[in-house]
Amino acid sequence: MSVLQLLGIKHPVLLAPMAGVSTPELAAEVSNQGGLGSLGLGATSVEAARKQITETKSLTDAPFQVNFFCHESVEQNPQITQQWIKSFSPLFEKFNAAVPENLNCIYPSFKDNDDFLNLVLETSPQAVSFHFGIPHPHQIQALKAAGIITMVSATNIAEARMIEQAGIDIIIAQGIEAGGHRGIFNESYDSAVQTADLVRLCKKYCSIPVVAAGGIMNGQQARLMLQTGADAVQMGTAFVQCKSSAINDAYRKALFSKPATQITASISGRPARGIINHWHCDIDQPDRLAVPAYPYAYDLGKQLHAAATKAGDSGYGAFWAGTNVAQIRDMDARDLMNQLILEMNLT
Repeated sequence: MSVLQLLGIKHPVLLAPMAGVSTPELAAEVSNQGGLGSLGLGATSVEAARKQITETKSLTDAPFQVNFFCHESVEQNPQITQQWIKSFSPLFEKFNAAVPENLNCIYPSFKDNDDFLNLVLETSPQAVSFHFGIPHPHQIQALKAAGIITMVSATNIAEARMIEQAGIDIIIAQGIEAGGHRGIFNESYDSAVQTADLVRLCKKYCSIPVVAAGGIMNGQQARLMLQTGADAVQMGTAFVQCKSSAINDAYRKALFSKPATQITASISGRPARGIINHWHCDIDQPDRLAVPAYPYAYDLGKQLHAAATKAGDSGYGAFWAGTNVAQIRDMDARDLMNQLILEMNLT
């Protein structure tokens, strides 16, 4: 069965599920134009996630996906945590903000318990996708029994094979060009495969559908990915700027004025590509201290960004974006979808 049939969509365009950026309005706008809208729910509570799903259903009758994090939860190392906090003390003091005493696990994993699973089964979206890993076997079985399509991000062929062997329906081939967090299962190991090469590898060694993700900003690039063998494309950075996204003015300004990106693990504890700012230029020094585990480091990163922003400095924001951000276009989601369809010659 094709990706279009599996997902019940007209066009092979998926909105990347960007936690903290996606909204019910943005998801619905993409779905209503024949693509697959998405909700990034990994950074929300169960109740907040339920509210977003309900709102999306009120805005569209078309299919959409929901996304969760599947990282391996770990206990933080107290020594590493305190050293990290201490190293940032001068910055918090500079911005007249209280220095954190400890760091919290602000994002749970889908694998920690079945609360998110039960929510998905209750609300029954067309598809659910996962980042950082694969759900437990019993969770996959429950989703499949409910007829919900499953998708998992892969950054190398080993991960792709594991995804297929686990019984997942679709591989999201996330190339090194992609903005935001790398979907690597092991945060200390990244093969850094380009999107087109990863698509070719997945099509050669796996038999389930493959969606290309990373560096795709227009319909011509999307069409090239389809010609390379991808069954569909997933696009995030191109849609971040849409007025229906949840980003603030500083993020939007950076997208159009600072066209260079770099990967850093300092912000969250996991490698993620974003627009170059203080984190990349000042924090990521060769002698940088060990970073606390994800998502504990993210707790400090968010607190520092809030303190700096209050003082008028937006340079500590997590402004996630892909390598081709310089090609971004100022368009509403509806118009962007229509333009992509034209450029892909899908009409």
